[in-house]
Amino acid sequence: MHTIADAVATHGLTLPAIPEPRGTFRPWSRLGNQLFLAGQICERGGEVLYPGKVGAEFDLETGKLAAQACALNLLASLSDAVNGDMTRVVRCVRMNGFVNVAPGFHDVPLVINGASELFIALFGEASRHARTAIGVATLPGNAAVEVEAIFEIRD
Repeated sequence: MHTIADAVATHGLTLPAIPEPRGTFRPWSRLGNQLFLAGQICERGGEVLYPGKVGAEFDLETGKLAAQACALNLLASLSDAVNGDMTRVVRCVRMNGFVNVAPGFHDVPLVINGASELFIALFGEASRHARTAIGVATLPGNAAVEVEAIFEIRD
């Protein structure tokens, strides 16, 4: 079986454990062939990797790394939902990204590209998704980025 963890490893990355939710919700929920992945911040083992604001504590490139860290957490949830089987993933349908920004930082969509580019690299052009990227005043744990996604899966 070709697993999501294997695919992530081919990009020199590691699939993390699913982070513990910071509230009363599940990491994923399924409705038919749609898999809704709860928002994930840029954390590992309960520690925020990039605490602070993009445009102040972090530049654009570091913000993209924070978005990629969020995407890896989403992929951990996705892997759990499909029992690791990458062949069950059809595509990423939609993604929402939130960036903890300093006043005057306007490149929010470019930050969220860090997540989008990873999904497209793993699942192909069919995963070029609809997306919203929003700059916000704060995020859980003072994280620099949070991302949520909807994937189409097959049984």
